[in-house]
Amino acid sequence: MERLRTLDALARHGSVSGAAAGLHVTTSAVSQQMTKLEREVGQQLLAKNGRGVRLTDAGRLLADHAARILSQVELAQSDLEQQRGKAVGELRISAFPTAMRGLLPAALSTLRAQHPGLSVSAAELEPQQAVNGVVRGDLDLAVVLDWYNKPLPVPDGLMKAPLLDDPADVAMPTAHPMADRAEVDLEDFAEDEWITWAEGEFCHEWLMFTLRAKGFEPRIAHRAEEHHTQLALVAAGLGVCVAPRLGRDPMPTGVRTVPVRHRVRRHVYVLWRADADRRPSIRAAVEALRVAGAGLG
Repeated sequence: MERLRTLDALARHGSVSGAAAGLHVTTSAVSQQMTKLEREVGQQLLAKNGRGVRLTDAGRLLADHAARILSQVELAQSDLEQQRGKAVGELRISAFPTAMRGLLPAALSTLRAQHPGLSVSAAELEPQQAVNGVVRGDLDLAVVLDWYNKPLPVPDGLMKAPLLDDPADVAMPTAHPMADRAEVDLEDFAEDEWITWAEGEFCHEWLMFTLRAKGFEPRIAHRAEEHHTQLALVAAGLGVCVAPRLGRDPMPTGVRTVPVRHRVRRHVYVLWRADADRRPSIRAAVEALRVAGAGLG
């Protein structure tokens, strides 16, 4: 099974280094497993491709079987866990930064109290990384987001459950001319400098898409991964930003947030693999996340 997992990881990641990272092993361990597997099946499964490797026809054929076999093993594990009727074992979960801060602590605390036989490890990941991790089998669940006008692509074979809608406001310095408004429109800030996320991030792409749809090209002054860092830049008078409410407090001094007239919101939900749906640990985690999300509504 370990050798089939290694072959499956190679097929999904496309490189020895990628497979090693996905399996949390060394590249030499991946090479050793593949050498043993080639010896067992009596065929060459890998061929050199420049500085890397590629799967041979035999390698691709066996990799297709490996994916189905590993999925069947997942189902078997789910059935066994279901028969035992308890949420036990290990569970790997990820969440994007503000959900990691504003949602997961309550959910993980509930899981620890209600299911002492369940060992949960959590990691902070952006949505697309998290989706890939669930697809690869590196994660059991992922808390992800999309925006009201820009959905996150979800591959086949995954299931999802909504957790909450997260409204977002515009954050501006308290001295800003719009700071005393009860509501604002995004186009009110066409002349302002904007603080946004890193180039290529899902939320940055959403912001550019949305502001351009309002009829103007935003002037990007600063980029920061963390919302609290963005708010610190706003407090210093260096621009405005979109500030979702999840995990936002405490707000820094010198910042005013004003709701958007036509509501801007993020949809927050949890993803998991369909072949793991019967696992009591998955169901327990989804329920804990739902309760935590409802408490924020």
